Amino acid sequence: MITLTYEYKLAPTPSQIQTFDRWLEICRGVWNFALRERKDWAKSRKCNIDACSIVSEYIIPPLSKRPTYASQCQALTAAKKEFPHLKIVHSQVLQQVLRQLETAFVSMWERGFGFPRFKQKMRSFVFPQMKAEALVGDLVKLPSIGMVKMRLSRPIPKGFSLKQARIVKRASGYYVMLSLQCDVNIPDVPPHGEVLGIDLGLLSFVATSEGELVERPRFFVDASRKLKLLQRRLKHKKKGSKNWHKLNQKIALLHEHIANARKDWHFKLSHHLCDRAGTIFAEDLNLKAMSRGMLRKHTLDAGFGQFLNILSWVCWKRDVYFAPVDCKGTSQTCPICDAHTDKDLSVRIHECVCGYRTDRDVAAAQVVKKRGIFNLSAAGQAVSQNVCGNGLAGIEISSQESKIQKIQTAKFGIPR
Repeated sequence: MITLTYEYKLAPTPSQIQTFDRWLEICRGVWNFALRERKDWAKSRKCNIDACSIVSEYIIPPLSKRPTYASQCQALTAAKKEFPHLKIVHSQVLQQVLRQLETAFVSMWERGFGFPRFKQKMRSFVFPQMKAEALVGDLVKLPSIGMVKMRLSRPIPKGFSLKQARIVKRASGYYVMLSLQCDVNIPDVPPHGEVLGIDLGLLSFVATSEGELVERPRFFVDASRKLKLLQRRLKHKKKGSKNWHKLNQKIALLHEHIANARKDWHFKLSHHLCDRAGTIFAEDLNLKAMSRGMLRKHTLDAGFGQFLNILSWVCWKRDVYFAPVDCKGTSQTCPICDAHTDKDLSVRIHECVCGYRTDRDVAAAQVVKKRGIFNLSAAGQAVSQNVCGNGLAGIEISSQESKIQKIQTAKFGIPR
């Protein structure tokens, strides 16, 4: 089973825009009410019975069960009789809001995420079930809303069926994210072709084991001057006025432009790396710790986490093997003799007692490549003997055509 998500910009009518806004506001109210119910129950169980606060305390009967997704769905059904405006929104959309809240609590318990927060704005809602005939040309039929026109920037792949749709509100308008599925099994990509190790950094965004250095674009830093000017003008506007809303919209559009430019560059760089190799190894970085360090502003501006996710997706799509390796000590190890070379961040040249001298980031990328090859050998996968030299030169590099086209050709007989 393969699932793809295609994003298209919508062109709704003014009445449909009002419907979207109304639905988002109702979903926000359901989220906040359900979260308040769960939070009150948790606070009523926090303190001992002989150590309650002398000011105020949450009192809930001891026999009352913890609010769950099932119990809150039942309460939502009963609440529709008392609050008729809840009937405006499709029932499955409100259920998905409660399911999303349940997922947030499970992530807090099992993955160490923070406690879910109340929402001042709801950005999206989901239709979990969509009919196969919901897509008609450049129109998408949404339950309880009707046909909505969208900008068909790329065709829907044949052989894929529509499963769900998410409506997202952004500064530039409304977008629909269509989840498409195809019942086909995709085997994992085996290691093949040229091997490439990459090292991520702030001075050079990417350094490859072949010696290529890619400079880091400063998307947010370059736009900070214009952003600072707009925010300074916003300070002198009356909150809630028309001019205040106009400046807020300009600031939101600028932030969206920065995010889109960063994401577009990440995709282009990922395709560039896939053009050069059939096997790519990258560092398994502790991104959470990096985003809290002294250079957190520049780290978040670089978007290392987004780039690694995009790179893994592009590698899968283009039949390139991708795997993370341990990042500990990559910049303190010689790629030739494995000797420990202690150096601080100010030293940008790697020099070893064995006589090997190169850029610090390139040496780290070569260590990443070496560790990745060792991991493949330890896992029992077939690796060519000349990998440590020029890569898997004896193995034919696979075609770089789109995997989606391969699926269509193999299963549905669609010409490439």
